[in-house]
Amino acid sequence: MTAIQTIEPAPSTAQPDGQPAAVPLGKRIRRLARQLGPSRMAATFVFLIVATLIARSSWDLPLIGDAERALYDARATVMAPHVGQDKRIVMVTYNDETLFKTGIRSPLDRTLLARALGNLDQMGAKAIGIDIAFDSPRPDDALLKAQLRAMTTPTWLAYAEQESNPNTIFYEQQKYLQSYLADVTTDKTKPTSVLFRTDGDSVIRTWPDRPKGLPPLMANALAPVDPAHANYQGNIRFLVPARATKGQEEPVFANIPIDTFAMPMDADMRAGFSELVKGRYVLIGGDIIDNDQFNTPLSRFPDALTGLHETMIGLEVHAHMLAQQLDNAWSKPLPGLTLWALALLVVLAGGLTSLIDVRARWVAIAFLGQMAFFAAFPFWLHGRGVDTTTLPAFGWALGWLFGYAAVGTAARTVGSRQRAFAQSALGKYLPADVAAQIMRDPDQLSLHGERRNIFCIFTDLEGFTKLSHATTPETVARLLNEYLDRLSDIVLDHGGTIDKFVGDAVVAFWGAPLSRPDDGERSSSAALAMYEAGEKFRIDMAEGVPPLGMTRVGLHVGDAIVGNFGGEGRIQYTALGDAMNTASRLEAANKSLKTGVLISAEAAARSGRDDLVPMGRVTLRGRAQPVDALTPRPDLSSEQRERITALVAAHMAGDKNAYVTCATALTNEFSQDAAIMFLIERLNQTKMGESYVLS
Repeated sequence: MTAIQTIEPAPSTAQPDGQPAAVPLGKRIRRLARQLGPSRMAATFVFLIVATLIARSSWDLPLIGDAERALYDARATVMAPHVGQDKRIVMVTYNDETLFKTGIRSPLDRTLLARALGNLDQMGAKAIGIDIAFDSPRPDDALLKAQLRAMTTPTWLAYAEQESNPNTIFYEQQKYLQSYLADVTTDKTKPTSVLFRTDGDSVIRTWPDRPKGLPPLMANALAPVDPAHANYQGNIRFLVPARATKGQEEPVFANIPIDTFAMPMDADMRAGFSELVKGRYVLIGGDIIDNDQFNTPLSRFPDALTGLHETMIGLEVHAHMLAQQLDNAWSKPLPGLTLWALALLVVLAGGLTSLIDVRARWVAIAFLGQMAFFAAFPFWLHGRGVDTTTLPAFGWALGWLFGYAAVGTAARTVGSRQRAFAQSALGKYLPADVAAQIMRDPDQLSLHGERRNIFCIFTDLEGFTKLSHATTPETVARLLNEYLDRLSDIVLDHGGTIDKFVGDAVVAFWGAPLSRPDDGERSSSAALAMYEAGEKFRIDMAEGVPPLGMTRVGLHVGDAIVGNFGGEGRIQYTALGDAMNTASRLEAANKSLKTGVLISAEAAARSGRDDLVPMGRVTLRGRAQPVDALTPRPDLSSEQRERITALVAAHMAGDKNAYVTCATALTNEFSQDAAIMFLIERLNQTKMGESYVLS
C-alpha cells in the first residue's frame, strides 16, 4: 500500500551534534516580558503575588489548611522518635476494669485515690500530677482531702476554668473546684493547669498558651522549666514505642492500674512496689474508653498492630509533654522572613520551570526533582528539630503550581499565534494528536519506531473502482473527498490516529502515539460508526451516480512497530506489523461472511461492547492461525445474541445435539438474515470445533 500523505521536515536550528539548540532562559524571559504587553504583564504579576501569599500563609486558608495539617501529621508520625519505655514517668490510671469493680463511674472513687496516694507518698516519687478535676462533691471527700493535706511528695491537682475551657467545665463546677482546691492547698499540694488546645480539626498538635489566671501547666509544674521556654507553644514531640519484636511492643510510658497501689500495704509491701515509682514522675488520671480521649497526629494513621486509628488519653499527652520538657527537646520555628523567602523561591522556581526549553526528559527530571524537594524537605526539617506546625508544605506545592501556570500561560499567550499557524500546517499532513505532540517535541519527527500494542482498523468501499470508471474525474474526486472526510472525522472524534488513505480505504489505529485506557472502546465504536457513515453516504448519493456497495470494516488488536519511516526528504508516521495485516484480512473477510464489520476476539474482549455476536472461527486468507470473529449487531435483542452465541459455542465444544437444536431454531428465526444463515451454512460444512477456511 502506498500512502498519499507525506511531509518534508522543516529546517531547524541545531547544535553541531545534531541536537536542537535550546533558547537561553534569560532571552526567553526578556522576550516574554516584551511581547506580553502591559495588561497581560500586570495580570501575571497579580497571579504571582497570589501564588506567593498561598505559599506563605496556606495554614490559614480553608481546605488548604486541612491539607497542611494532614501533611504535618504525616511528618510527626514518620519522624517520631522510636524509644524504649521512659523510666522517668509512670502513669497510674483508673481504667474500665477499675470502674467495674468499684461500681462508681463519675465522679471517680476518691477513697481509692486517697489510699493510693497514701502509699505512693511513702514510695519516693519525685512528684505527682493528678489529672482529675474535683469539680463535684462525693461522700468520701473528707478522706481524700485529709490525704491531700498530708502529702509530703510535691503533688499537683488539676484545675480548669470556664473562661479558658468553656466546653469542659461550667460555672458551678468551677466554683466547687476552686473551693475544693483552696481547702487542700499546702506547701506540697498545689493546683496545676491541665488545659489543652486543639486545632480546627480537634487534634492536639501544640503546647497550649498559659492564660494569666491559670496556675502553671502540669508539665511545667512537675519539673523545672527554663525561663526561655516557660511559655513554649510549639509542637508537641510525640514518641512512639521502639519497633516491636515478635509482635510485642513496650509502651513509651508504663500504665499501672490504680488498684495496684490502693490495697492495704505494710512497709515491706511498699518497699516491693516502690521500684515502680521511686524517683519518677507519677501521673494519675483516667484511661477510660469513652472519656478524656484526644486525637493526636498519631491518630490519623492506623496502629501497625491493631490496624485502628487510636486516640490518646489526656494523661498520656501530659506525659509526652513532660518527657519533651525533661529532654529539653524544644522545636524552633523557621523565622517569618525565611518563610517569605522560601515562598518567593518556590513561586519563582515554578515560573522558571515553565520556561525551560530543553528535552522532555530534562523537564521531567527538573519537575520530579522539585516535587521530591517539596515532599522530602519538610520531613528533613522536622527530623532536625524544626517546628513545622506553621510550615506551608502544601502551600509551597500550590505556589509552585500557580507560578508555573502564571508564567506558562503568559508564555503560551505570546506564542499561541505562531503555534496555531505551525500546527495547522502540520495538521494537513499528520493526525491532530500527532501534530500536537510534534509541536511539543519536534524530535518526534526523527526516523525511529517503537513496539506498541494498538487497535487497527481497515476499511474498504465496495464498488468504488467501478464508479471511478463510470463517471467524470471531477465527480470521483468530489465523492472520494466527501467520503474520506466523513470517515476521517469519525476516527479523529474517537481519538484515533489516521495512518493513511489508500484510494477509498482508510487505515487508522488507536494506542499510538498516545495510549488511553479506553482505546478498545473508542476503536470499536469508531468501527461501527464508520460502517454506518458509509451506509448513509451511499444513501445520500446524488441521482445519476452509479450505486455504491457497503463500507466494510475490520478491527484487530496486537503488537506493531509504530513510528516515522521514510527517508531524509519524505516522512510518514505509520504502523507496520502482523496486527495491521490481520485487520486488513478481517476487512476483506466481510465480503465472504456477508457482514459489514468484523472484530477479532482479542479486540472484542477489550471493546466494552455487549452487542457483539460471534461469526465463528475462520482462517483468513493468507493466514495459518484461525481467528474468532465477531460483528456488532445492535439491531438484535440480547436474547437473540445469546442464542447465536450458544450456537457457535456448541459447535466449538463439539456438542452436536445442542448445535443441531440451536441451528434449527435460528434457521427459522433468521431465514432472511444473510450473515446468520451463512454462519449456519459454514458451521454445517466444518467439523465440530474446526475453523472455516476462507478462499
